[in-house]
Amino acid sequence: MLPSDLLMHRYSGETVIPKRLPLNSDNLAIATELITLFQAAKGGTRGELNRQLQELEGESTDYRIKRGLAHLLSSDAFSTFETVSPLDPPMLRQRVFALSAQTAPHPQATQTTLQTLADRLTEELGREVLPTQIQAGLYADLADNQILIEFDAPSPEALLHRYNLSQVQGVFYRASQVILNAHRNDPGEYKLLFRYLKLFGLMTYIEGDADHGFTLTIDGPTSLFKPNTHYGLKLAMMLPALLHVTKWSLAATLQLKDSYSGTVRSGRFTLESDNGLVSHYPPGKTYDSMLEAGFVERWAKAKTEWKLEREVDLIPIPGSVMIPDFRLVHPDGRVLLLEIVGYWRPEYLKKKFSQVRQAGRNDLILAISERLNLDNAGIKLDNTPATIVWFKDQLAPKAVLAAIET
Repeated sequence: MLPSDLLMHRYSGETVIPKRLPLNSDNLAIATELITLFQAAKGGTRGELNRQLQELEGESTDYRIKRGLAHLLSSDAFSTFETVSPLDPPMLRQRVFALSAQTAPHPQATQTTLQTLADRLTEELGREVLPTQIQAGLYADLADNQILIEFDAPSPEALLHRYNLSQVQGVFYRASQVILNAHRNDPGEYKLLFRYLKLFGLMTYIEGDADHGFTLTIDGPTSLFKPNTHYGLKLAMMLPALLHVTKWSLAATLQLKDSYSGTVRSGRFTLESDNGLVSHYPPGKTYDSMLEAGFVERWAKAKTEWKLEREVDLIPIPGSVMIPDFRLVHPDGRVLLLEIVGYWRPEYLKKKFSQVRQAGRNDLILAISERLNLDNAGIKLDNTPATIVWFKDQLAPKAVLAAIET
């Protein structure tokens, strides 16, 4: 995605309209020129590539567009930069600085230090080390000295699509709330959307049902007690997943800070499913949060007949829906559901436990982080029908299995 300084938008009243590049000959030519430059830079340093990009920008008025496209091309999605050095740069610096401190200043001091260290490393490593290798590797791990070893070139059209998507994603960095209406969709699309919401850890309240559609109220990063940049990125990452859903509309409430005066103004942003944006996410791919992924790995090593399934059905509750993280299936036919409650705001926790009570399911295991202060959130577990399992940093399979047995 694009950093805030490369985002471009205009206002129509309070409505924010992100910059989009049409796929015309001029923009395709710019994209092609940048892609060609990156292809030619393979095997060179990031610093040299950046100097060429600055020359390409020149004095043109569209420098921010070129810089934004170049930023996307230099991301992990297309480019792989690595430190290329026969020796560990931090070790080399430590050894060189230590030797330099013991050497009296003289015209040949640098060469003497390099040769002394080369001789010592040759003896320690059992292979010849040259002073030139030390000099080349001394700062090889700095960003400008890293080497572009791989470049997976997109088509010019794909790059412009990614740019347009990134401009729209940037709007969500300053969202306080997003209301998403998804209606008359295939049930599988709902499940895919809900899995992405769980993957990115978005604080979402869901109302509705699969027959009539769902209204999702998603907290934005500026709604938190302390605005969270990481959370804003997660919210923005949800948009390419949403593009795989057929019919939807969203409205976002924004808190926008003026770069000159520092004042904050309210803004709005709306988007419909027929928006012309193109997703780069593969459709239908299963994702897990880090907490869930770690649990899956540990469950695979556990000695148990219980099978852990990631695909689960929606649990309808009055006016809403609950989506458990996992289903546990035993060969004898028993089936249990597992919901993991990690790190959330008090308001969201109240909604979550209210859903659990409304569901009234006694086949549900609720794994709750001990880091949550439920008392401060005003949450009592006395009337919760689910079986409770507590965990600290990681949810252990043995704790869940023990809950099953009891």
